[in-house]
Amino acid sequence: MTSDHYFSASPASNDERRTLRVTLAGAEREVMTAPGIFSPGGLDKGTAVLLEYVAPPRGRVLDIGCGWGPITLTAALLAPDSEVFAVDVNERSIDLARRNAKALNLDRVQVGTPDDIAEDLEFDTIWSNPPIRIGKEALHELLLRWLPRLAPGGEALLVVQKNLGSDSLQKWLAEQLPNHWSVTRAATSKGFRILQVNRPSDD
Repeated sequence: MTSDHYFSASPASNDERRTLRVTLAGAEREVMTAPGIFSPGGLDKGTAVLLEYVAPPRGRVLDIGCGWGPITLTAALLAPDSEVFAVDVNERSIDLARRNAKALNLDRVQVGTPDDIAEDLEFDTIWSNPPIRIGKEALHELLLRWLPRLAPGGEALLVVQKNLGSDSLQKWLAEQLPNHWSVTRAATSKGFRILQVNRPSDD
């Protein structure tokens, strides 16, 4: 046993890669995963709820906390002409997401650490199953790093488990983001909420 967390930068567990078949963007795909990352056994429930809900993204896309890449890959498959950026702090996750994008010939995907993203870049679409278990303070810091970078008219969709504080997070986001932005509950399914953040187009 190790004390690995999926938010560890360098997992201590053995990097034992394995291939899985998962359904992404309506078709079965072959992907690579490994221990020491988030949901190495396949598509976790929260991400599945989010991906059932989303429509094809528009414009420049960001996936916060990409893991092995299910949200990133789905966005790129649904909108092949969009630029898709994915960030994670886990080196193994970054490597796997890059490899999975390359294996699916998704050449408009860029995966890296948060510091790899240019500071002036804005995003039309943000999708995330945010890492709730990093703790409230770190989660709040993470969300306030990225959500303000929605472009005018942009939309963010976050999936959060109801019993892990989705409703309080919705209230907190509404208090922290500009007053003219909207923070709503877009859907509820299987114990998860999908929170929607919109920046007005005339901002």
